[in-house]
Amino acid sequence: MLKPILLVLAAMPALAQTPNPGRTEFESRCSVCHGADATGGELGPNIVNRLTRLSDTDLGNVIRNGLPARGMPASTVTDTQLTSLVTFLRTLRVSRQRPAVRKSVQTTTGAKLEGLVVNESFLDLQLRTDDGNVHLLRPVGEKYREVTSGVDWTSYDGDVKGNRYTTLKQIDKTNGKTLAAKWMFTLENTTRLQTTPLVVQGIMYVTNGNECYALDAGTGREIWHFQRPRTKGLIGNAAGGQNRGAAWAGNRIFMVTDNAHVIALNRMTGELAWETEMADWHQNYNATGAPLIVGRSVVTGTAGGEQGVRGFIAAYDQETGKETWRFWTVPKAGEPGSETWKGAEIEHGGGAAWFTGIYEPATETIYWPTGNPGPDYNADKRPGDNLYTCSIVALDAKTGKMKWYYQTSPHDRFDWDATEPMVLLDTAWEGQPRKLLIQANRNGFFYVLDRTNGKLLLAKPFVDKVTWAKEVGLDGKPVLLPLPTVGRGTQVCPSQDGATNWFSTSYNPVTSLYYVQTLEKCGIYTVAPVEWEAGRGYLGGAQRNVPGEAAQKILRAIDIKTGKSVWTLPQKGPGNSWGGVISTATGLVVFGDDSGMLVVADGTTGKPLWEFQTSQILKASPISYEFDGKQYVAIAAGSNVLAFALP
Repeated sequence: MLKPILLVLAAMPALAQTPNPGRTEFESRCSVCHGADATGGELGPNIVNRLTRLSDTDLGNVIRNGLPARGMPASTVTDTQLTSLVTFLRTLRVSRQRPAVRKSVQTTTGAKLEGLVVNESFLDLQLRTDDGNVHLLRPVGEKYREVTSGVDWTSYDGDVKGNRYTTLKQIDKTNGKTLAAKWMFTLENTTRLQTTPLVVQGIMYVTNGNECYALDAGTGREIWHFQRPRTKGLIGNAAGGQNRGAAWAGNRIFMVTDNAHVIALNRMTGELAWETEMADWHQNYNATGAPLIVGRSVVTGTAGGEQGVRGFIAAYDQETGKETWRFWTVPKAGEPGSETWKGAEIEHGGGAAWFTGIYEPATETIYWPTGNPGPDYNADKRPGDNLYTCSIVALDAKTGKMKWYYQTSPHDRFDWDATEPMVLLDTAWEGQPRKLLIQANRNGFFYVLDRTNGKLLLAKPFVDKVTWAKEVGLDGKPVLLPLPTVGRGTQVCPSQDGATNWFSTSYNPVTSLYYVQTLEKCGIYTVAPVEWEAGRGYLGGAQRNVPGEAAQKILRAIDIKTGKSVWTLPQKGPGNSWGGVISTATGLVVFGDDSGMLVVADGTTGKPLWEFQTSQILKASPISYEFDGKQYVAIAAGSNVLAFALP
């Protein structure tokens, strides 16, 4: 039997009517399990929507070798028979996932809708009309009511200014303890999802490496699925299938692929509109982050800092995919900032812009955090501050030219990139109105900047274990401390994992608190010689845990004017979760706990009010949206997307 690890497709086809050698091979060898039409049988699953993940060579290997652990036996076939069989299987890609069934319905408003049925049950109907639009319908007697969405979640943080905060008020401190699971959708052949779903007019978009699903946000029913095989020979985070989300504008969904391309999909059908290569993956580039919509552009960057790429942030025209500008986070020799690099390492200096930036429409300014320099640990190869790595850069949205920068970790040698969430706030500071940018950084310091000019206003440690710097001086640079030697290594706090990391944060204007998932953990670093090479890492050493130390995840509510924690919520667990937070207008904070629970807590006191155990190592952050008059909370957990609402 061909099992799920094998065969996945965005769209399912009808079998050819003319007999051919491949069909004959399929019917004689495979139909006993999968049925003559390949849509599943008593002994095997539907395989017509599971093909795109494998190349022809991989598919042939599975046929010949089987999947013994999953109950699929090996098949003895000649080269000619195998070629015919694989060729036939590829014909299963040419039509839609389900047989084309047309239906005409009357709506409760008196309108008539006619189109192709995408899904249907006695509770719901998803109908694609001839204009390409998808209608989300619910039966009311003999008629159908078209669902209205309400407050959507239309960007990575729900707000281009970076704050994962919802104005929805249906779920509050009085009823939050009654939340219940409403639906679950499983992404086949995935491990621990890192995606943040988007919700646009009732349709949810969920990504994983080289694939995107469109779902009915009220039921989790699949509307379409785009997928292509993952890139063979790729290195870096994307090689493991990591993808953190998509962006939306107009009738398109934008996402990056593992091999550092950016693509645009029709949001109603999943069809590819355009594709642009950002960088050559053979030079160690890959991509994992959610793009950002900025005016008529889609802005994004690539991963690959641990593999010695040269980072950049680039803008692409939403209609055509044409690149309109590019800002290099590591300058070329002779350019401004290059004087902060000594030696040849500037050619592979890192600074990968793999995380999602934020945008201020009023000033047309993009704020983007940059990655660490390379090689990661062998800093002796690159003397100097190594601009513009480990920095927050403010860019002109039209041209990509830099307005200002602030470097959080000059000459970083501990893999403390600045790719953590940022939030833009307009609030009083020392008695005067001020436009702020705040960030809890991986290096253990909480920063408040004047976002109009990058001036540092506050820098304070926000975790207990910060041993590398005494403070941050008035010049904005850290005052370094001597670090102990442990064997051949150097012990420092925080560890490579950071005092926090890329998972979401949230500032709540109701409680005036900034919520951050933090980690108390130290690490021991060693240095080793390294030379850059395509297809290999570029670390220049290693990092390991401190023997006997127990890592501790702690949710902190920070007073942004002092940098101090107003309350803390320590968690039970191994300290290896990456779940973020969201806060609500009703004073709640929702977060992914280190034990695998999704938790709702009182944002003023930190007292837990409700929890749901997912039994997963959470590596994603929650969102909230409104669907059909009901507020939902959703999160990716393991291979699943879970949605919760009031009973």
